Amino acid sequence: MNHLAHLFLSQSDLNLMVGNYIADHVKGKKINTFSPEIQQGILMHRGIDQFTDEHPIVQKSKERLYPKYRKYAAVLVDMFYDHVLAKNWANYSPIPLETFTQSVYRALLAKEPLFPKSAKLMFEHMTRFDWLFHYSTIEGMQKALNGLSRRATFVSRMEEANSDLQHDFILYEKEFEEFFPQLIEYANTWTKAYD
Repeated sequence: MNHLAHLFLSQSDLNLMVGNYIADHVKGKKINTFSPEIQQGILMHRGIDQFTDEHPIVQKSKERLYPKYRKYAAVLVDMFYDHVLAKNWANYSPIPLETFTQSVYRALLAKEPLFPKSAKLMFEHMTRFDWLFHYSTIEGMQKALNGLSRRATFVSRMEEANSDLQHDFILYEKEFEEFFPQLIEYANTWTKAYD
C-alpha cells in the first residue's frame, strides 16, 4: 500500500502513524533508534506490505500490469489502490478526505524532528503539494507517477501508467473493494495488540 492507505490504517495512534510513515526510510538496526511505540508502527507498515504483496487479489492487479511494467507493477498497484481509496473515501471514513489529510500533516509535523533525513524531505514535498488529497484526481496521480518515474533506478515507464489506471479503473476498483476490508481487519490486529 502507499502513503494514504498506511496513514488511514494507523490513524488510531500518532506513534503508529509516524512509524508507518517513516518505515520505508528505516533500514536494518536503525529501527532500534526509535521509541518502542514508533518501532511498532514501522513493524505494522512492514506487516501491511507483506500482507498486501502476498494477497491473491493484489496479485491479480499486479499481473495485469506486469507485462508492461515488470518489477514496477507492485509500486503501481500501491499507487492505484491509494487512488481508489481517495476517490471512494466516503465509503471508508466519515471524515472528509481534505480534513483527514490536513489533520495528518499537522500531526506528523509535530513529530518531524524524529524523521530520518529522506523522510523529512519527502514530507516537505508531500505537504507542499498535498499528495494525499491529490491522489483522488487523475492530474494528481499523473504528477505522482511522473515523480516515481524520475526517481526510478531503471527505465520504468511509470509516467505512462495513468492510461492503464483509467482504462481498467473498474477492475482495480473492484479488486480494491474486495481486498481493503481484509486489510483493515489485518491492520486492526496490530492496533489491538498495541492497545
